[in-house]
Amino acid sequence: MINLSFLQGSSYIVLGLARSGLTTMRALMAAGVECVAWDDNAETRNAAAAAGIKLADPDRIDWSKITALVISPGIPSTLPKPHAVAAAARAAGKPIICDIELLARAEPKARFVAVTGTNGKSTTTALIGHILHSVGWPSQVGGNIGRGALDLEPLGLGGVYVLEMSSYQLELVETFRANVAVWLNITPDHLDRHGDMAGYVAAKQHVFDRQATRDCAIIGIDDKYSAEVFRWLSKRRLAEDIAVVPLALNRVITLGVNYRAGFLQDGEGYKVEFADLPTLPGEHNAQNAAAAWSAVRWIGVPREKAAAALRTYPGLPHRQEQVAAVGNVTYVNDSKATNADATARALSSYKDIYWILGGQAKEGGVAPLAPHFNRVRHAFLIGEAADLFEGQLKGKVEFTRCGDLQAAVNAAHARTQAEAKGPAVVLLSPACASWDQWKSYEHRGDAFREMARALPGAKVLGRAE
Repeated sequence: MINLSFLQGSSYIVLGLARSGLTTMRALMAAGVECVAWDDNAETRNAAAAAGIKLADPDRIDWSKITALVISPGIPSTLPKPHAVAAAARAAGKPIICDIELLARAEPKARFVAVTGTNGKSTTTALIGHILHSVGWPSQVGGNIGRGALDLEPLGLGGVYVLEMSSYQLELVETFRANVAVWLNITPDHLDRHGDMAGYVAAKQHVFDRQATRDCAIIGIDDKYSAEVFRWLSKRRLAEDIAVVPLALNRVITLGVNYRAGFLQDGEGYKVEFADLPTLPGEHNAQNAAAAWSAVRWIGVPREKAAAALRTYPGLPHRQEQVAAVGNVTYVNDSKATNADATARALSSYKDIYWILGGQAKEGGVAPLAPHFNRVRHAFLIGEAADLFEGQLKGKVEFTRCGDLQAAVNAAHARTQAEAKGPAVVLLSPACASWDQWKSYEHRGDAFREMARALPGAKVLGRAE
């Protein structure tokens, strides 16, 4: 746990008692810092109180005695409507921050790698952490993935924190500085929280705030929004002496990294091939690998060691995770694909796909995925989006309405065993949020993994979760 004793004499309110909020309260309490908390969910509040956490009454807070509000990133502090506690903090002129800001203040001698983007953040963050761990570099991985920021271990001088950072978190930091800032890509998402695409881009762009000499900005440049940000970074590089490393799909770029599926090449011509690594399929994962490669190289990991570690990456759950095989049919859990852009990356990675999709639809549904429909042999529709997706797939892809995930897995198993003559994939890549039938995308993906491994003749692949 991060030592926050330097905050003694100040007073904090923590809003939201999920993973990051609970960890923040525990760290503050362990350091002897005055703190109280609030969560809108009564059951959560009761559990927190039973654990010894002091709760605030939102209507009776004396803001004159409060140093700052630490807010869980999932709670809106501005759009679409600020939470009442956040609005009161802002009216009182109090800073609104997140746990990563406290981590940065507690560990001023460590280095920070911040990874953001619409898709690929978790894989890239985990991959950087895997490479650093493999070569024995003192490092910790957290933020929007895995452990909360304040649950990480103190590292001090020479240590590296590798943090996945969402747009929500990037809006809640004041002094945090990324020594290596990684921007993967950006496509429309979370627009209700940022107002429009310009607001979303601006929020993500905070990852480059406060970068200085000897810092590095790594950026994918294959989408139009990222290309614009790259042009801005290029001007800033000349003015502030910040290194900028562009990443591009299958084209050589000066002082950058070019990549394609299973391959990357740096600006000096050094090539790394990982085409036989099932945990990094497709061009999107090649971009993740190129970003991770660039980050660890800037930190100081030798090329050969970085390449060797990259080739041993075990992958992450729910991100094109191969979980089972029945004969020549592989079952792939891509439950993390909660929007069409993420699902496009999965569809582009396989042929002869039996596709399970549905849930709570995002704007546009699956219409943008039409260029990949020729890879789909049959689709199995589940959840609230079934009516919408039926209209978007009719006449383009054969489909079956299944209602729920178990029915879809059973139907896909029956069909593939009857008609798949060569290698095929049953792909759960929903292009939807999970909340219509599941607690989270993890809950949905865990269930799919269990269902696939329970099929007759199934061989377990990957982790024994």
